[in-house]
Amino acid sequence: MYKYDGLVIYQHHDDEGVIEVVEQKGIRSLHFGSSSRQSSIAVNDPESLQLPYTRAMTSWLLFKDAVDDVLMVGLGGGSLVRHLLYYFPHCRLRAIEYRASVAKVARSHFGLPLDSRLKVIIEDGAHYVRQQSQTLEKQYSLIMVDAFDVDGLAPAIATLAFFDACKNLLKSDGLLVVNLWATDATIFSACVQWLNQVFDHKLLLLPVRNRGNIVAVAFNKANSAYNLKELKGRAVELEQRYQIEFPKLLKDFIKHNPYTLQTVISK
Repeated sequence: MYKYDGLVIYQHHDDEGVIEVVEQKGIRSLHFGSSSRQSSIAVNDPESLQLPYTRAMTSWLLFKDAVDDVLMVGLGGGSLVRHLLYYFPHCRLRAIEYRASVAKVARSHFGLPLDSRLKVIIEDGAHYVRQQSQTLEKQYSLIMVDAFDVDGLAPAIATLAFFDACKNLLKSDGLLVVNLWATDATIFSACVQWLNQVFDHKLLLLPVRNRGNIVAVAFNKANSAYNLKELKGRAVELEQRYQIEFPKLLKDFIKHNPYTLQTVISK
């Protein structure tokens, strides 16, 4: 069966809806009953990041050399988890996925590895983060939030309490990276307001070119100001190392944050 301009190689229904895996010209993608791709991999190069928004979510590398403990809220096909496992051999990852069926597909069709550094937990991500923040603090150097359903950003994620709990779980120099959905203006504006409130306006927004996603990068209090000249040189080095368009990402950070850039980047 063909759908979304590709061959459907897997289809399943769980309590949350449909899960489909579609392959087209060597690119395998995860769909939740719509044409929007939740995750994609190149079958012959699975560690590369195919979707523009996933590459934008690696923009944290402009500001941090490496990570040790990472929390991923929303697993999907696992492309971001695979990327971290592949390039950072010393990092430890905890991925929270609401749908057990999605985690199974990440293993069976997207090659999510069985790795002692990775623990996948089936639970509501927002509930997990809030619960953990009550007993733990300064646990993670990086938290990445990519929790979507067929309608957009999961409602439980878009709350002040969730972002506040994320901050409690971050180390003093930690970063929070959130994939936001800009097409719902009310929810998007509220999330930006809450992130600014929680992180004392140390927030940069990165619109994904020609997409509805905007990636938010929030900096915890111990992050110092970054030098723009040094960041430009770093972006070139990162592009060569990871084959990701870091100079363009940095250019877009500068373009779309004219009033808040100075809270993070010094000239």
